[in-house]
Amino acid sequence: MCGIIGATGLDDVVDLLVEGLERLEYRGYDSAGLVLTAPGELWRVRAADGTRSVAALRGLAASAPRAATTGVGHTRWATHGHPSVENAHPLFDCTGRVAVVHNGIIENHTEIGERLEAAGHTITSATDTEVLAHLVEEQMAGGLSLTEAVRVTLTMVEGSFSIAVVSADEPELLVAARRNTPLILGLTDGAALLASDIPALLGKTDRLFVLDDDQLAELRPGSVRVTTLAGAEVEPPALSIDWDLAAAQKGGYEDFMSKEIREQPRAVADTLLDRHRPDGSLTLDEARLSDDDLRRINKVYIVACGSSYHAALLAKYAIEHWARVAAEVDIASEFRYRDPVLDATTLAVGVSQSGESLDTALALREARQRGARVLAVTNVVDSSIARDADAVLYTRAGPEICVAATKTLLAQIVALELLALTLAQVRGTLSADEIDQIMESLHRLPGMIEEVLKREKEVDEVAQALVAARDFFYLGRNVGFPVALEGALKLKELSYLHAEGYPAGELKHGPIALIEPGTVVVGVATRNPLWDKFQSNIAEVKSRGATIVLVANDGDERAEALADHVLWVPAADQLLAPVVDIVPLQLFAYRLARLHGHDVDRPRNLAKTVTVE
Repeated sequence: MCGIIGATGLDDVVDLLVEGLERLEYRGYDSAGLVLTAPGELWRVRAADGTRSVAALRGLAASAPRAATTGVGHTRWATHGHPSVENAHPLFDCTGRVAVVHNGIIENHTEIGERLEAAGHTITSATDTEVLAHLVEEQMAGGLSLTEAVRVTLTMVEGSFSIAVVSADEPELLVAARRNTPLILGLTDGAALLASDIPALLGKTDRLFVLDDDQLAELRPGSVRVTTLAGAEVEPPALSIDWDLAAAQKGGYEDFMSKEIREQPRAVADTLLDRHRPDGSLTLDEARLSDDDLRRINKVYIVACGSSYHAALLAKYAIEHWARVAAEVDIASEFRYRDPVLDATTLAVGVSQSGESLDTALALREARQRGARVLAVTNVVDSSIARDADAVLYTRAGPEICVAATKTLLAQIVALELLALTLAQVRGTLSADEIDQIMESLHRLPGMIEEVLKREKEVDEVAQALVAARDFFYLGRNVGFPVALEGALKLKELSYLHAEGYPAGELKHGPIALIEPGTVVVGVATRNPLWDKFQSNIAEVKSRGATIVLVANDGDERAEALADHVLWVPAADQLLAPVVDIVPLQLFAYRLARLHGHDVDRPRNLAKTVTVE
């Protein structure tokens, strides 16, 4: 997730670009940059100062050529290439006369980059984006206009994108296009504008339009022309907005949490992109571990905290089942104080949304000191644990503002399942066809999440019916147990209600003593090999007066007969089902918290990143 702002036909274009980037910082703040089409050349400035990048850019832009009336700005959330000036957008071609900004992921950038370098191009960044500038350069060298060069270029790339391109050869033209990643257009009498999100254009114009997938826009002062990638002209639909700036930054939602819950299909889809080598085999993001190194691993140790710990518990099932290698999971803050047994055949995996959680970072440091190989799973490129690791898997969820993890958690689960498949691949425990089938199932998850999100009203009705309850027990078996733990954690974090998560088989070992009328039992009852046993566990608490809420697969009549309330979800493969099953529990906790009047974005006593032990 990155922020894009562009304009043509404005005397104060620099001010508009920088102000727009300030409004879009919530979409990414690793680095920022802008480019202007000065007479006969492109003028560019970039900064990579983390959360101070846009502020630094404002100072640097003071020397911009004031004659320029066309330009593009970008604020970056890194996915390929560390946050640095060299990797900051806009990115140039070899001539310095074409500049591109990009939000999304170009999946086949490796193959394109190799072909471009063989043809004599010089790639100066580690990003996936730069190949776009060089492809446009090639097409313009062959005589095409900027618009047609972009059109041809986009037929060569795979993945998701919203892009804006400028050229010194056509200084008043902005060319933009999108696929799966938002881009909006704006018009005034003498100018044309574009942005990745509404806040950047609020107050600049009330004439806004939506660019749809696989459409290309030509922006000139006072005019916008939109065509399909095939060249057919289309009329872009108008966009009516009555939000203020704060609401617009939240996408029109009441809070960041509800926005981020709805970004989960995209977070999962993006985390799955660009995971294959040219030969079709799976690969990690930054792999300083060879396949032979991974093949020698005979034990995986996963350390994490909070919601990341629940993702780690789910990874244990996938790693042991698919890769047939022993996996252990530890709470990071406890790991280094209990003398764990590790050596050079151990892979220590640290899972951290920010990549800066001190307890996780110190646990991985301890593992390295004991001889283990270290892999990081994080949402932030070039974070502390990413820099210190032998290999990295990035979750491409974009910035998460709400303290309670939602989209980053689902992305972590998917990333860890990719790790499990990679281990299975190098160990030969799954065939290439079996891995492809599982990958196909993973790619179906975003659509299933979308389906659950459409049922929010049904979840709200259940929350309303239970608003007076004070005690909640979350139960699950097999992969349903970590889902239960996560559901209970979300309820505690957001609503401050008493909530416990248990494996259902443990009921008779103590917790059932607390079940009485008025207690709510939330069961993760999607089908797995222990479903019949789980049904008996639910019958035991139901007979003692508990109110039963079940997460169940669509059409499961046996689950419906057991429950007072059902949260329905589509059926997914057993090891993938938690990615879907967690979503209604997020919605349930969110709605109860709102009904109790709590701030869901900033729960009391909690911080997004824990930097002390």
